Amino acid sequence: MPLFDGITSRLIDTPDVSVNILEREADDAATPPEQTVVLIHGNVSSSLFWQEIMQDLPSDLRVIAIDLRGFGGSEHTPVDATRGVRDFSDDVHATLTALGIPTAHFVGWSMGGGVVMQYALDHPALSLTLQAPVSPYGFGGTRRDGSRLTDDDAGTGGGGANPDFVERLTARDATDEAPTSPRSVFRSGYVAAGYTTDNEDVWVESMLTTSTATGNYPGDSTKSAHWPGFGAGTVGVLNTMVPGNFDTSGIVDLDVKPPVLWIHGTADPIVSDTSFYDLNHLGQLGVIPGWPGADVAPAQEMVSQTRDVLAAYAAAGGDVVEITLEGVGHSPHLERPAEFRRALLTRIGYVGARQDPAPPTEAIILRSAD
Repeated sequence: MPLFDGITSRLIDTPDVSVNILEREADDAATPPEQTVVLIHGNVSSSLFWQEIMQDLPSDLRVIAIDLRGFGGSEHTPVDATRGVRDFSDDVHATLTALGIPTAHFVGWSMGGGVVMQYALDHPALSLTLQAPVSPYGFGGTRRDGSRLTDDDAGTGGGGANPDFVERLTARDATDEAPTSPRSVFRSGYVAAGYTTDNEDVWVESMLTTSTATGNYPGDSTKSAHWPGFGAGTVGVLNTMVPGNFDTSGIVDLDVKPPVLWIHGTADPIVSDTSFYDLNHLGQLGVIPGWPGADVAPAQEMVSQTRDVLAAYAAAGGDVVEITLEGVGHSPHLERPAEFRRALLTRIGYVGARQDPAPPTEAIILRSAD
């Protein structure tokens, strides 16, 4: 794997799966949980995406980035999607148990945000940083209140993946010759226009580690009588986030509520109230024919749903900070690393956080118990 200076990798054997992790070679294994940060990547990516921020975080922290099963260097064990993202969350817990880490500060990006929310439902967490997270009600197929549009989650899950994109992942296509190549998808979906980096080859390599074996990405599907003609399956990555399998809104009822940072960009095309990855929104735009209308198949209001759930979390006694970054896409930690770093360090209560650059005027703290 293309590892940056000071970053190492190793495999951790757990009861169900062999898990690859990235660490900083100078970090102390005796660092207490209060100074331990665990980074969880999103869909079609891996721990490689975290390397810049790993290098930039203070040296007295312990920082660990985990590859979820079927991604990066972890074992390509099939995912039981009927459990939502619990297979992923359980693997994270098993990995930390093997490392002797009882709890930590958790950072989850996109699908990884759903994983760390599920983790908090099942295990103690010191804080949650949710970067452009999947809605607490999953991806696609719900109304604003989280209720399901159909009982088979039509238009969501494994059937929604672009077949050519999947073929190019399988073939490890690193070119930009087609809009559906992973490199093109990175440029159009993961970051906002204008983002430049010398590390794009590494980010594309991270995407190409995604396993397309049966039970991994994207997953299976079923026939549906509802538009657009398919429903969710039972295995694979995309089916973990369908509303019939996934619901982390129960964090509102946690007796012990870890502090939450929600950081996201206004130019995110993936997690949005008008997501270009939501088939109902694409139907509304006329990209997919036969859309039955907003009363039957409305676009999912993903960001609004997250805001609603976190508002309820705050009302129930939780400490929630929302930071919205103007013009930023799906990857604040890549696009605005200084602001992301400062927000994360402030959220975990790091004493040196005030030494970081102040957030820009576009960063708006909407709620805080401080």
